Amino acid sequence: MKSTKVKAVDYDRSKTKSGILHIGVGNFHRAHEEAYTDALLRIDPSQNNWAITGAMLLPSDEKLYNALKDQDGLYTLTMCGRDGVDEAYEIGSLKEVIWAQKDPGKVIEKIADPATKIVSMTITEGGYNIDKKTGEFDLSNEAVKKDLANPSSPVTVFGFVAEGLRQRRNAGAGKVSILTCDNLQHNGDTAKKAFTSFIKAQDPELAEWVKDNVTFPNSMVDRITPATLPADVERLNAKNGTDDKAPVYCEDFIQWVVEDNFANGRPKWEAVGVEFTDDVAPYENMKLSLLNASHTLLSYPSFLAGYRKVDEAMKDKRIRKFVEDFMNIDITPYVPAPGNIDLDEYKQTLVERFGNSSVSDQVARLCFDGLAKFPVYIIPNLTKMVKDGKDLTRVAYLFASYYDYLKYKTDDNGDKYEIAEPWMDAAVEKALASNDPLDFLDLPAFAGAGLRNSKPFTDLYLKFVKEIRDKGAMATLETII
Repeated sequence: MKSTKVKAVDYDRSKTKSGILHIGVGNFHRAHEEAYTDALLRIDPSQNNWAITGAMLLPSDEKLYNALKDQDGLYTLTMCGRDGVDEAYEIGSLKEVIWAQKDPGKVIEKIADPATKIVSMTITEGGYNIDKKTGEFDLSNEAVKKDLANPSSPVTVFGFVAEGLRQRRNAGAGKVSILTCDNLQHNGDTAKKAFTSFIKAQDPELAEWVKDNVTFPNSMVDRITPATLPADVERLNAKNGTDDKAPVYCEDFIQWVVEDNFANGRPKWEAVGVEFTDDVAPYENMKLSLLNASHTLLSYPSFLAGYRKVDEAMKDKRIRKFVEDFMNIDITPYVPAPGNIDLDEYKQTLVERFGNSSVSDQVARLCFDGLAKFPVYIIPNLTKMVKDGKDLTRVAYLFASYYDYLKYKTDDNGDKYEIAEPWMDAAVEKALASNDPLDFLDLPAFAGAGLRNSKPFTDLYLKFVKEIRDKGAMATLETII
């Protein structure tokens, strides 16, 4: 992967050892935790014990696993500047990759290894198996039930971690931290609930050990990282003068705020810009309420309008104003600025990031998995807005857009599309098939906001549902900005 355009690894990888096992080696992880860790290894040889082993659990991971395995864990990361100037790095912090479909025992061994001090993960917002209606871990999930009954041959992340911790306890391998890097408010608390609920149901004695030997730090992560399509692989290799089978590209902005609650040590990530704090919640609230919620807000109207790239959608003055009004009018009253952050500057930076044409994120990526995103990004503040009697126009339009996106699968231009909703089930299908759009509001994903009982909301929602069908998403948007 030699190239004069890429900043090559400048430390001796043979002297690094894995202190972290990361589950879910996707693009975001490779642009975020790996990038921070690689930067740390470049400046401080004393941190050589904190390289990362990547564990992949799913059958769909085979292609990426093979690519990274062939490249000894190396890959290129291109950071796309808002000023049009890009920087590319060869990332060397990924010491090893394991694929559970090929060698499940190796994943368990790594969790149990005393050298492993942190088990981090990116398993998506919906991956924690929390019931949207009850807020509790779903023990009735079929894969979970299988793992509960077969501890030594796990298939879920919960089963792998439980068996790894059991072997760790039995070997006296010491304490460990489970660090989630997913976009969930109080993500460490959510991970703790999920994993401890599973372990308690499977092995009460192990659950007691976990109480004293495992911590679950909360964290807030941020870096826009698009999916890398085949055309992107070709483009990035041509641009960088490389032959990388697994390149990643991302924006130049990066942020990671972590609760300093580690059971058995951690890297000195603060040396490369990670912020450690006693309370992540204000940072989480700011990011999820403004960045993630705005991404969801713009995604469905933009997609229905025919836009497929986020930066192109943000060039549409109607969409840009829609997003800015949502941030400034609807959400800012519920977002106290944490630390020394200037909220107006933060919001302006978000608009610039969304419009970064070098990144050119996919609108479809933002639309993906909406049923998992709404409860996290939209419902918490919407619940407050309904209670406080706030203007619900923009959020009602979002719900109507989402409803139309799921139900009709045809955009304003008449183009058909496929949707990607991992949580689509019979209840969702039934709600979409109903002749009453209000049935959509009864889905568990929207529970807690009392939308069905809010006449101001339902009046607006039904109005927009009809107008989007009759006039189109953009023509309807023009009436509310």
